[in-house]
Amino acid sequence: MAICASTKLHLSLKGKGHAARHVYVCVARSPEQAVERDQDGSVSTVKEGTDKRGQYALNNGFLTSSSDSYTSEEDDSQFFPKRIAFNYGFQAKFLRKDPTVPGNVFKLAFENFGREWTALRRSYLFAKLEKININKIEGGPLGIVSVYSSRGFVLFLRGFDKLLQLYDGLPKVKPDIQVVEEEVDELQKTLKKLTLSNDAVWEREKNRPPVEAPWWILGPYYVLCWMLDVIFENRPIQRFWFLETVARMPYFSYISMLHLYETLGWWRVGAEVRKVHFAEEWNEMHHLKIMESLGGDLEWRDRFFGQHAAFFYYWILNLMFLISPKVAYNFSELIEMHAVDTYGQFADENEKLLKTLPPPPVAVDYYESEDLYMYDEFQTSRLPETRRPKINSLYDVFSAIAGDEFEHVKTMVACQQLDTVIVSPHKTKITGVLGVL
Repeated sequence: MAICASTKLHLSLKGKGHAARHVYVCVARSPEQAVERDQDGSVSTVKEGTDKRGQYALNNGFLTSSSDSYTSEEDDSQFFPKRIAFNYGFQAKFLRKDPTVPGNVFKLAFENFGREWTALRRSYLFAKLEKININKIEGGPLGIVSVYSSRGFVLFLRGFDKLLQLYDGLPKVKPDIQVVEEEVDELQKTLKKLTLSNDAVWEREKNRPPVEAPWWILGPYYVLCWMLDVIFENRPIQRFWFLETVARMPYFSYISMLHLYETLGWWRVGAEVRKVHFAEEWNEMHHLKIMESLGGDLEWRDRFFGQHAAFFYYWILNLMFLISPKVAYNFSELIEMHAVDTYGQFADENEKLLKTLPPPPVAVDYYESEDLYMYDEFQTSRLPETRRPKINSLYDVFSAIAGDEFEHVKTMVACQQLDTVIVSPHKTKITGVLGVL
């Protein structure tokens, strides 16, 4: 496991002061140790308690997690060599230095097109094509046809690209060779060992209380889940990145529709709900950043699929909300519950390996920040400051995300009760009434 600490480093060049920056250091530790932040913000090493953090169980439709809080005993005796945390995202590599306010839409669009066009060409020009073993292809004749068709399409694109380079002056591209430290390379290889059993996820769904929904909502839900199983087979991190890309859309859609109704003078009671939905979107955004830091968006096809799916999903949700807000919330409940099952299975299936991996800095920054107002605000079934996951390893990160997703489920259930008024947790603290009025 590893300890991630954030500290401010003041730099100066030739007498000119520069702004303080956060520098992240991950230190490996033994499995018997955990991390605890002192009141002054420092990080100390502590022995792990007897509780099992991150273990989830459904009981009467609710998810319980012992990772919400735990007590430990100080022990500063053992530290091991430094570990470098994950930060492999494709988009973060280009976007992390951008200013707070975006530039002209045309400038942004052309810059992004240039990046993605180069990445697309690299994806088929330099893709490693392994020898096809027909005996290992799953799916019968259809699977064989699919594999050979994909191989033929890649070879066609390679030939066509080289033809354009030769006769039409298409610029040549070089492979994206990145020099990485040996330990980072080992971490990347370890990530590829993580697994996710689709059958086990479906078994979890079958064994928990079902989400009640009409057939015309369940139909698209099952089709979507089947597509995820096929497209992201043996690629769990990429699957999670896709899920988090589209998971932000429902809350953005609900905010848009409630804002529209307020503008038209049709509805204004939902102002408090908009605050809750914004906090939900904020939470999903950080889940997305975590998956991005693990390399979930490195492949061009995944970015293309995820971003376009999110765009169309947003407009479908708007239409669904226009027809019936309850149905829109019901569909989100289905999706969020599927996320609970998926993350829970992934954490259990890879528990031993995940506990040896350091958490991404973005996860430590989010879950152990001094400002957790937004983190509390989407958990409408809880009072503020009652859920504080401790992030000491990648296992803790996925356990915390699974817990977050179940908090979204409970909020979606509350939103379907149209005769109630949703209250944000901090307002609940003032009024003394939990979740709804």
